[in-house]
Amino acid sequence: MKPQRVRVLLNASSGKSQGRNKLRAALASAFEKHELSASVEFLSGEGLRDAAERALEKVCAGELDAIVVGGGDGTISTLAGVFAGTDVPLGILPLGTLNHFAKDLNIPLDLDKAVALIAAGHVRSVDVGEVNSRIFINNSSIGLYPYLVVERERRTRRAGLPKWLAMILAAFRALRYFPVRRLSIRAAGATETDRSPCVFVGNNIYRLNGRSLGTRDRLDEGQLSLYVAKQQSRIALLWLSCRSFLGLLDEQRDLRSFIVPTVDISSRHSRLLVAFDGEVDTMRSPLHYRIRPRALRVFAPSTAP
Repeated sequence: MKPQRVRVLLNASSGKSQGRNKLRAALASAFEKHELSASVEFLSGEGLRDAAERALEKVCAGELDAIVVGGGDGTISTLAGVFAGTDVPLGILPLGTLNHFAKDLNIPLDLDKAVALIAAGHVRSVDVGEVNSRIFINNSSIGLYPYLVVERERRTRRAGLPKWLAMILAAFRALRYFPVRRLSIRAAGATETDRSPCVFVGNNIYRLNGRSLGTRDRLDEGQLSLYVAKQQSRIALLWLSCRSFLGLLDEQRDLRSFIVPTVDISSRHSRLLVAFDGEVDTMRSPLHYRIRPRALRVFAPSTAP
């Protein structure tokens, strides 16, 4: 499928470092070079989702061929929530900080090459995760990480700190607070109760050691990867984080892990703070996770790296 008319929806914060006008000009040049007619919008918050829903209606009406999203994993996740389960392909311009989803799909980080990939029309169907009707493209977590994100965003907003510095300061505060949850986890037909500072649910299987830590070989195997941290003390968790950063994680020793299509997680608390692709929300317990096989169509190379 080679699209001709596309709507480009960009996170409003994209291009801040180089300037929105420069980014708009670079996009116009790239789309013109690859013979695509593109209209560009900068949006934020709920405006992004609303614009995606309007664009979807135009594709269904035959007025557009495809939608392109520009931003980081959180922005892509927002649009995936609109387009999962439809036949409408989603183009991706990796304009975020980490771009995990784009990297795992082998989508070029270079803007011109990413547009060329969309123009070539290579479409793949990939899995998405879902928890209580909320879509995620990379992972979701409970425990320490959501508190880290909330504290990081608070410091970034109030003090104007860069994200990396805000995250370091947030880590010290989160370790002092140290939210260890008592959770009931039902997976693979069995139920167990765990006290853990961190539970991680991934869309497909994550690598946990070596230099490829945190990457996925496939996004279409129809499985969730569930990891429950065993360590409970602050020092043990800090040491676990250091070894993870160095690629020295020992999965057998450090984690309980499951590869399953569904998992239910319950807590004595009626609400839990939950992270999805770098965003955080409060959700009612229990949390019902499931994989949605090949629910999202994306412009990407025909095979993963």
